[in-house]
Amino acid sequence: MFQKVHIEISNICNVQCSFCPVVERPKDIMSLSKFEKILKEVVPLTRDVCLHLMGEPLAHPEIKEIFEISETENASLQITTNGLLIKKMKEILLGSPALRQINFSLQAFKDNFPDRPIESYLDPIRDFILEAFKSRPDLYINLRLWNHGVESFSENEDLIQYFETHLGFQMKREVDVSNIKSKKVFKEGRLYFHFDSRFDWPSPHFPPQGEKGTCQGLRNHFGIHADGTVVPCCLDKEAIINLGNCFEESVESILNSKRSQAIKEGFENGRLVEDLCQKCTYIKRFKV
Repeated sequence: MFQKVHIEISNICNVQCSFCPVVERPKDIMSLSKFEKILKEVVPLTRDVCLHLMGEPLAHPEIKEIFEISETENASLQITTNGLLIKKMKEILLGSPALRQINFSLQAFKDNFPDRPIESYLDPIRDFILEAFKSRPDLYINLRLWNHGVESFSENEDLIQYFETHLGFQMKREVDVSNIKSKKVFKEGRLYFHFDSRFDWPSPHFPPQGEKGTCQGLRNHFGIHADGTVVPCCLDKEAIINLGNCFEESVESILNSKRSQAIKEGFENGRLVEDLCQKCTYIKRFKV
């Protein structure tokens, strides 16, 4: 049983953030029929289905139907979004019992629109949160700030102050992202700030980091790109470790393949068997 399966319903985004590299693969939007096929196969395998790997999921032209299919299949969904479309999509999201968690990447707005007033971006997110408090108290909401080091809050101060003012709370600025990344906003409810430092997306062009290490790929999660390619890790944005295509064979057969099992067993025993993994700096975050 996996904790998460990432399904990339689209690799197209409505912004281009400096912390999110350009997708070199052809632009692709997953059709409803293909999404339904994948969903039927992965729901029995995982706790949550995350509608994100690259791209902005709320920009999918048939996102309403995506949620309807998810409800039919009893899927538990997570959405990671930059939040720019939240006003338009609020009714769909809050009205869907399939949605379990939504993550807002708050640093996206200033990264793309540094001269625009921050209120124009945060007001619709605030309204979504307040409505969720009333109609969806079961919904987990993460306000993500994955853009700073262990001791620095300066880059995010205006964002934090906005929510303190408009939601009525005070938050201590100290956080150690190497230990505890989340801060619960209120004693009751499921609203959190989630902090982390920036990271380098793995690349085959990076220098080797060694053959020892571990990862959560194929252990608590895996990813499926919009074209059906299965990858062991949600950071394999270009599908370099191509395990197979789930439009050509079943997800289960791909996961049980010799290559997939070798990767998983390697991680379990502190060995990195794939070249991309041996060049990945993110792996340093996991202890063998």
